[in-house]
Amino acid sequence: LLLAIGGALITVSMAIAVVYFGSWVRGLSAYGYLGAFIISILGGATIIIPVPMLAVVFALGAVMEHTWLVGLSAAAGELVGAIIIYLTGYGSGTALRSSNRGFFQKAYNKLLSLMERRASITLFILSAVINPFFYPAALAAGALRYGIKKYFLICFVGKIIKTMTVVYAGFFGLKPLFNALGISL
Repeated sequence: LLLAIGGALITVSMAIAVVYFGSWVRGLSAYGYLGAFIISILGGATIIIPVPMLAVVFALGAVMEHTWLVGLSAAAGELVGAIIIYLTGYGSGTALRSSNRGFFQKAYNKLLSLMERRASITLFILSAVINPFFYPAALAAGALRYGIKKYFLICFVGKIIKTMTVVYAGFFGLKPLFNALGISL
């Protein structure tokens, strides 16, 4: 119960901070690798408020010297956010499973069923591609008491694939565009 309350408070606090400090969040890109890490924590832990995480990481891929380090920083940040979501699900698992009202609850119950059968592959796929379904899958992993070490490893590998794809898309997409416009990076 304390984990659920703590995880929910952290998520809500981050969402409020993103709204309240919106210009500061957008300015994180000026901090390079640390900025990629921090904005990825915010983007990885909140689904309520959209954080321009992927846009910042995409742009940093074109302007930072070590593109691969931007990807690793962003993946590590997203993993911190994913752990917060997992802990929220871990602490509120019974409450999440027992409710049967509404469309979202039915969708969550279907995802929970999928996670019971194929948790590892589901987590890997949902963490490796850009999609809105990772958040409920991470909640479900916590609710099902999926092993934290396995969760950590699977999600980290998936997040590396996702962030490296975004970073190198920025590197190969924006860098030539800037060069064509005569802007040297």
